[in-house]
Amino acid sequence: MHELPVLTPPPARTKKPDWLRVKLPIGESYKHVRGLVDTHKLHTICESGNCPNMGECWGAGTATFMILGNVCTRSCGFCAVATGRPGAVDWDEPQRVAEAIHLMKVKHAVITSVDRDELKDGGSIIWYNTIKAVKALNTDTTLETLVPDFRGNEEQIARIVEAAPEVVSHNMETVERITRQVRIQAKYRRSLEVLRLLKQGGMRTKTGMMLGLGETKAEVVQSMHDIVATGCDVLTLGQYLQPTAKHLPVQRFVHPDEFAELRETGYRIGFDYVESGPLVRSSYHSEKHVIPGYGRSLWQQ
Repeated sequence: MHELPVLTPPPARTKKPDWLRVKLPIGESYKHVRGLVDTHKLHTICESGNCPNMGECWGAGTATFMILGNVCTRSCGFCAVATGRPGAVDWDEPQRVAEAIHLMKVKHAVITSVDRDELKDGGSIIWYNTIKAVKALNTDTTLETLVPDFRGNEEQIARIVEAAPEVVSHNMETVERITRQVRIQAKYRRSLEVLRLLKQGGMRTKTGMMLGLGETKAEVVQSMHDIVATGCDVLTLGQYLQPTAKHLPVQRFVHPDEFAELRETGYRIGFDYVESGPLVRSSYHSEKHVIPGYGRSLWQQ
């Protein structure tokens, strides 16, 4: 039996560097989004995931909705979303999400979900219904869906393809060597296969990784090559931030210059859009990720 690689304990906890300062959530737009989320009894990954960009995004009138509840069946070492036994599926949720997006009048919406491994369909039917409801009520709104791996089930993945959102994202999160520590119930190669199947279905695909968990730069670049080989269009790279003392520690804070270097590498090896920086998260600036060629054209200027 192979022993798992051990994540090296970091040095004594240090103050976050200046480039990781975030804006506090204030303003009328923030209050408006807050009110809609509360009124429609919706969950957002912005809150459940302790996203550092919540103030900026909510202040701009956008939020990333999280469907299928706010309790996940998986226990990833990096994630602030609660783990446990989820409640019953809410079949009215797709329409409530669609109505909230309509009231927000956003031109680009992002939806994600917890993992629901206990469900026979993995939550894919609610996913399908939500995409269809959003598109029916918001005909001018583009949609990105950040989906789980559905344990690699091709029928469930095909439901997402059939619903046809403009972008389908599935996050790799980290490099192959430490995937089992970071994403305990996930598999690196399975996630690559999910991206491949989505691309094979004609989707514009996207994935994201966190840096600062103990990976090497060479491992990050190797992962980038693995990902682009699936046909993936968009890559996001951001700094991992430890949500609580119970989660995996930050091994190092990656300097913005290194993120800039990895952005260049990403474009050189073939990604259509690369978002790379300390505060980048999956849905950050996602409205720009919809447009084929947009990121690459900016990079080439």
